[in-house]
Amino acid sequence: MRVLVVGSGGREHALCRGLKLDSSVSAVHCAPGNAGIAEIATRHEVVPTDSEAVVALAVRLGVDLVVIGPEAPLVAGVADAVRERGIPCFGPSAAAARIEGSKSFAKHIMDAAGVPTGRSFTCTTPEQVVAALEEFGPPYVVKDDGLAAGKGVVVTRDREAALAHAAACERVVVEEFLDGPEVSLFALCDGESAVALPPAQDFKRAYDGDEGPNTGGMGAYTPLPWAPAGLTERIMAEVVLPTVAELGRRGIPYTGVLYAGLALTANGPRVIEFNARFGDPETQVVLDRLETPLGQLLLACATGALAGQKPLTSREGAAVTVVVAAENYPDNPVKGDVIAGLEPQVEGAYVLHAGTERRDGEIVSNGGRVLNVVGTGADLAQARAKAYEAVAHIRLRGAFHRTDIAAPTWENSP
Repeated sequence: MRVLVVGSGGREHALCRGLKLDSSVSAVHCAPGNAGIAEIATRHEVVPTDSEAVVALAVRLGVDLVVIGPEAPLVAGVADAVRERGIPCFGPSAAAARIEGSKSFAKHIMDAAGVPTGRSFTCTTPEQVVAALEEFGPPYVVKDDGLAAGKGVVVTRDREAALAHAAACERVVVEEFLDGPEVSLFALCDGESAVALPPAQDFKRAYDGDEGPNTGGMGAYTPLPWAPAGLTERIMAEVVLPTVAELGRRGIPYTGVLYAGLALTANGPRVIEFNARFGDPETQVVLDRLETPLGQLLLACATGALAGQKPLTSREGAAVTVVVAAENYPDNPVKGDVIAGLEPQVEGAYVLHAGTERRDGEIVSNGGRVLNVVGTGADLAQARAKAYEAVAHIRLRGAFHRTDIAAPTWENSP
C-alpha cells in the first residue's frame, strides 16, 4: 500500500512514523512535510489546501490512500476532491468538517443528537456578547466560531479580555465554563461504524501550572490512570455514536477521526469541542501505544470496512510527549534558529518534528511548536523521565517547554 499524508506538523510526523511501522505500507509520501518527516517519507512541495495539487500528486504517485492531517484542508474540501477521483481518503468531507470549522454548527449538532455539552450563545454583535457574558459569569469562555489553529479560545476571569477577544472575531460562541479534568478521545469512523483509541490528556496553556495563553498544545500523555472505569465506553455511547448518527441522518457521513475534547464534570463527561482531525500533540502519544497496524486501520475507515476489523490493540506501558516551542510562541514565534541535539540520545525516547526545515545543511526552526519529544516506559513516571532526559539534550536559542507535563499532580487528577 502506498500512502500520501497531507500536512507538515508533529501530528503528521507521528502519522508517517506509524505508517512506516506497518508492514503492509510499501511507501510513505508527505506533502509538504518537514525536516524530520523527510527522514522517513518522500516529501513533496504541495500546498495542503490546494485540492487540485493534492489530487494531481496522489494520481501521479498512484497512492492507495490519502491521509489528511490538518483541519484547514478538510474544511477546504480536499478530502472531497480526492474521493471524487476514486482514491480512498481518511478525512471527513467539507460538510462534515464543519464540526470543527464552525463551533456554532458543532453546538447545533450536539443539541440535535442529545450530546452532553455546556450551554452556549452564538454572538455576532457586541451587545450579544455582553449579554452572554452576564448570563454565564466568570470564568468566561469565548471561542472564535471559525478555525484558529487551536488558539481561538479565551478562558479568563478578566471581562475586558473576554470582550477584546470577541471584538477581534467576526462571530463567536460564548459558553458556560465546564469544570473538571480534560480528556481527549479519538474515534475512528467510516461513515457508519466507529472505534475508540485510548484517551489522552493534553496541556493547552503555555507555561507551568496552566499559566499563560492558550496554545495548540504543550504536551500530552497516555494512559490516564485516574480516569473512571468505563470512561471510553461512556463517551462512545453518549457522545461519538450519537454525533455520527446525527450527521448521517443529515446526509453527511463522517469518515475520518472525530476528536472529542471533554471535561469530566461532577455531572459526567461534557463536550468542550469537536475537532475533525487527530489532536496535536495527543496523537504523538496515542499512536506510539497503538499496536494495530495503522495503515490497514485508516484504509478500513476510508473504504467503509471498519466493522470487519479486529478489535484495536495497544501496547502496555505509557507515553509522554513534551513540546519544545520557539521563542515568543504563541504570539509571534521566532523562526530560522539552528537546532542541535536531535540525534538519538536516550533509549526509550525519540523526537518528532513539528515546525522544522532544512536550510544550508542544517535543521532550523520553522514554526511555533518546533519539536515533540516522546518518552516511553513501563509507566508514566518512567516515560516522563525519558522525555525530559531527551529534552535536556536539545539546544535551540530562546526555546522553552513546560516542565510539568504528566507530573504526579496531573496524573492523579480527580
